[in-house]
Amino acid sequence: MTDSPAAADALAKATAADMYARDHATQALGIKIMSVTAGHASMQMIVRHDMLNGHQTCHGGFIFTLADSAFAFACNSYNIQAVAAGCTIEFLAPACEGDLLVASATEQTRSGKTGIYDVEVVNQDGKKIALFRGKSHQIKGDVIKK
Repeated sequence: MTDSPAAADALAKATAADMYARDHATQALGIKIMSVTAGHASMQMIVRHDMLNGHQTCHGGFIFTLADSAFAFACNSYNIQAVAAGCTIEFLAPACEGDLLVASATEQTRSGKTGIYDVEVVNQDGKKIALFRGKSHQIKGDVIKK
């Protein structure tokens, strides 16, 4: 437990840096951390040619992965390991090659070992692409290994 919001946010940033260094899937997709604070995370990804489906729009799995990554960084921001217990996504609009997608995760509730996080994915014009909800479950251990 931290004493102040500033201390909590500093812990969140340190946790994110440590987690990102080991997150090869997120790195391989070119997903970058924009910001992380206690209970929140924003990440971005540029839609590449190799992410397009047969309709020449971004495959939904890549949009889901971006949202899932933001969710993961938000729910692990307290330096307590947390995993997904369940996730849903609603696709609202297509994303195209070259689009810059931003996923912003916000903690809705965290009680005991569980939490609920909402993630909004928008493009560079602020158009909503998807809405994601993740349910987290804390497991044993800290994110930052001592």
